Amino acid sequence: MTVIKAETADLPAILALQKLAYQSEALLVSDFTIPPLTQTFEGILGDYENGVILKAVDEANPRVIVGSVRGRLSGGTLCIGRLFVDPARQNRGIGTALLLEIESLYPDARYELYTSDKSGRNLSLYTKNGYKEFKREPLNEKVNLIFLEKYGQRKEALSCSP
Repeated sequence: MTVIKAETADLPAILALQKLAYQSEALLVSDFTIPPLTQTFEGILGDYENGVILKAVDEANPRVIVGSVRGRLSGGTLCIGRLFVDPARQNRGIGTALLLEIESLYPDARYELYTSDKSGRNLSLYTKNGYKEFKREPLNEKVNLIFLEKYGQRKEALSCSP
């Protein structure tokens, strides 16, 4: 598995994999209207144009995308989002590799991400990689978000806005 920057041509495949990967999250929170499942091509194109999207590809077949993560720098904080791995390839270190690679692009930033309070596997991944909870906030009546942060080499930065 290799992690590299995505190209515009990758966006339809990344969006399709995102919708597959987030099915389990939707089941956890009993809500199939969560933003990763309702995102449009225009939405992911906006993410691409306003930040960075990385993809993890299969080494045996580099055209096969097995995971992705995106980030946007805002006031010294790298807002990390949509970290996901093909459900058939989870628990093989791909999520960790994606997370570490996006952090490495911005070594002086503060890193911020969020997940559902019901997402034990996500919370485990993030805390294992040095993230600490700093706030909780409801997304809607079914979903509560836990915001986590980690500092790179610099110790001050502004928070992301959801």
